[in-house]
Amino acid sequence: VQLQASGGGLVQPGGSLRLSCAGSGSISSINVMGWYRQAPGKRRALVAGISSGGTTKYADSVNGRFTISRDDAKNTVYLQMNSLKPEDTAVYYCRAAPSWTAMFSENYGYWGQGTLVTVSS
Repeated sequence: VQLQASGGGLVQPGGSLRLSCAGSGSISSINVMGWYRQAPGKRRALVAGISSGGTTKYADSVNGRFTISRDDAKNTVYLQMNSLKPEDTAVYYCRAAPSWTAMFSENYGYWGQGTLVTVSS
């Protein structure tokens, strides 16, 4: 499975960005797709995930501001980020896994390349 992320950039506080992650390869093995992020000096952490059945999970820090969605016809997952804050600045990584357990474990599944999101005035 290969994951290609896009959509990062520089945005002012309060602004919006949408990240995209397109999957290719053995996608049939994937049930959960989502995003992790790693801020400078911090551990990588789950931002949001979505299962093939539509179940979503969000980090408390982004709940209500970020929305994750997926288009299975395009094997693509999206992260709509609104009301961005400076503390959202991080490298965002797309991730795909066969289950929620694998998604949370970070040790089994697939990672895309990171895309940098910078929230600054």
